[in-house]
Amino acid sequence: MMADHENAGYRRLFDGDGLTFGTGFPLTDNRTSRPPVERELELAAHAESVGFDALWARDVPLYWPRFGDAGQTFDTWPWLSQVAARTDEVALGTASVVLPLRHPLHVAKSAATVDRLSDGRLVLGIATGDRDPEFDAFGVDREERGARFRESVDLLRTVWREDFPQVEGRWGDLDGELDLVPEPTTESLPLLPTGHARQELEWIAEHGDGWLFYHLPESTLESYLDDWREAAGEKPYAMAVRSDLADDPEAGPEHVHQGFRAGTAWFREYFRRLEELGVDHVLVSPAGESPEADLQRFAADVIDRL
Repeated sequence: MMADHENAGYRRLFDGDGLTFGTGFPLTDNRTSRPPVERELELAAHAESVGFDALWARDVPLYWPRFGDAGQTFDTWPWLSQVAARTDEVALGTASVVLPLRHPLHVAKSAATVDRLSDGRLVLGIATGDRDPEFDAFGVDREERGARFRESVDLLRTVWREDFPQVEGRWGDLDGELDLVPEPTTESLPLLPTGHARQELEWIAEHGDGWLFYHLPESTLESYLDDWREAAGEKPYAMAVRSDLADDPEAGPEHVHQGFRAGTAWFREYFRRLEELGVDHVLVSPAGESPEADLQRFAADVIDRL
């Protein structure tokens, strides 16, 4: 029997026995200014056609030059609606929605809308945020991030699962006279807390439908996975790995921020090890100066040969 969050996107990522692969916007690797819209959408369709299982969109409300990364620039929800219209079955992920900076009722409606428009392909990575000036801009106390995150998760589940709910919190009150529309395609949407989200692991295991984490050294990853399986049972574990492709397919690994630069042969063995350790999904970033060719090469030489 399927759980109430297992929509089409969640099943695409986690129903099978093998490791699945996603990639993230901007696919043109333009992270400081507006990426070319038509080119990004063409590449999204291309990534699906060559075998990627998910396309992940960032949530970066405001650009902070010191951070050096504007995400994919466009707001998450309209952007994923555009991507949904240009793709067919690939999962659409958020990596990750910064819940403390967004009103949870807006998140609930926007997410349900994208899920409906994509026939159930939305998977929600959710986070507490890491760009300090944004909290001042939105009038949110950084020290309250953890509590606001928990409240948002509780409200999301409530308004998706219940009709005309009665609930109150620091975000406001629902008195039973208002209902959320549209409803998502499943009773709830899949939620993947990202990183520690300022929560205990036991809370993430109980309230999340999986865990989305960052790149870790393999010995540390093995320890994290042991702790996760003890706390969460068979709930899935997903992780992001920067994966710059070297020109030489036999090139050994060089460490880069949050991952490696290496040839496709080394990446095949690396992802085999991750699969053996129990990782269920990886968010990779092979698209470089020649994104169409890089996505094709990664799919043909890594995904298809695992």
